[in-house]
Amino acid sequence: MARAALLCLLRHRTAAATSTSPLSTYRCLKTSNSKTPAAGVGRASFCRPFSSKAAVNDVIGMDFANTDSGVAVMEGKERLDPFSLVADELSVIASRLRSMVVVEVPNLASAAEYFFKIGVEGKRFRPTVLLLMATALNVHVPELPPAGVGDTLPTDLRTCQQRIAEITEMIHVASLLHDDVLDDADKRRGVGSLNAVTGNKLAVLAGDFLLSRACLALASLKNTEVVTLIATVVENLVTGETMQLTTASKQRFSMEYYMQKTYNKTASLLSNSCKSIAILAGHTAEVAMLAFEYGKNLGLAFQLIDDVLDFTGTSASLGKGSLSDIRHGIITAPILFAMEEFPQLRAVVDQGFDNPANVDIALEYLGKSSGIQRTKELAMKHANLAAAAIDSLPESDDEDVIRSRQALVDLTQRVITRNK
Repeated sequence: MARAALLCLLRHRTAAATSTSPLSTYRCLKTSNSKTPAAGVGRASFCRPFSSKAAVNDVIGMDFANTDSGVAVMEGKERLDPFSLVADELSVIASRLRSMVVVEVPNLASAAEYFFKIGVEGKRFRPTVLLLMATALNVHVPELPPAGVGDTLPTDLRTCQQRIAEITEMIHVASLLHDDVLDDADKRRGVGSLNAVTGNKLAVLAGDFLLSRACLALASLKNTEVVTLIATVVENLVTGETMQLTTASKQRFSMEYYMQKTYNKTASLLSNSCKSIAILAGHTAEVAMLAFEYGKNLGLAFQLIDDVLDFTGTSASLGKGSLSDIRHGIITAPILFAMEEFPQLRAVVDQGFDNPANVDIALEYLGKSSGIQRTKELAMKHANLAAAAIDSLPESDDEDVIRSRQALVDLTQRVITRNK
């Protein structure tokens, strides 16, 4: 009941925001307070299309003009589909991934391939980002090699970068398997979670197996800097999950602590993988750091919107249960912001949410607060920082490079306007 009231109030606030703050028809990407880029790093502005300014305001509930940096929007043109630009490569990577998780033990084989089967692979968001980043850094797509096992040494740059995309996806899926065990989840990507289907032990082993296969693929790249970066990702994942388990109020109620946990659990994988793409291409430290900043801020924006959707989405749209975080006692940005406005909410959170009445009370406070709105604004800030990193890459006249950079900027908007 409280959740329905929360959604009703949020819709009312959104309608008020859209009536007073229309999105301007066209705005170029720029950051008003951005620092001068490092020497040798040029700047170029990209304007990206979006199908409906009303849709943006409806989801975000605010005007881009009121943020520190405007997000480029241009109506009247067909919106670029980032996923279609790398569709052929994604198919090859999907086939390779299915080959890479083959194992002789039947039970482990079926568990390991559970989320790589056709129809439940997800949107392959992270491989898409990495393939676009490879082209954005002026790496062209060669003749696509056939799908095969993942432990052979890649011989060309693009294949090495595709390998990073494969490694990243395996680590991501492994983390999902482990998370579902820790959270006792029963649904993932619209189907039964692996732990619900096979039991916790096999789900954990399947996650471990995927990490081991990712390590083998990583070793085949024979690049110690990239190995170090990806190894750091795994360390961060464990650190972030451990941070989430903390019961100390001082840490649980700290926005700084929450953002560090969010970086470790979500953004580290994307940021270090993007940086690996740049390093494999032989780019300067400045360019590699821009790739890192893009991945970091895109990852943070992605998770912040996930935290919003946990309150505003439905189980059908999310492919998993809604309100799952708060029911597990996980405090996210919307509640943290709400506690700033209503300190009495802290006592409710301290009591925990084993009692469903406390969930309803928390949702009531959240509905009266600007917690959802402030979380969306923070997500937009990080999305704009990600777009600014692409804007600061060395200039290029290559059409493929420009198109991929536009697609990467477009993804920053898709992340903050998604509803699932």
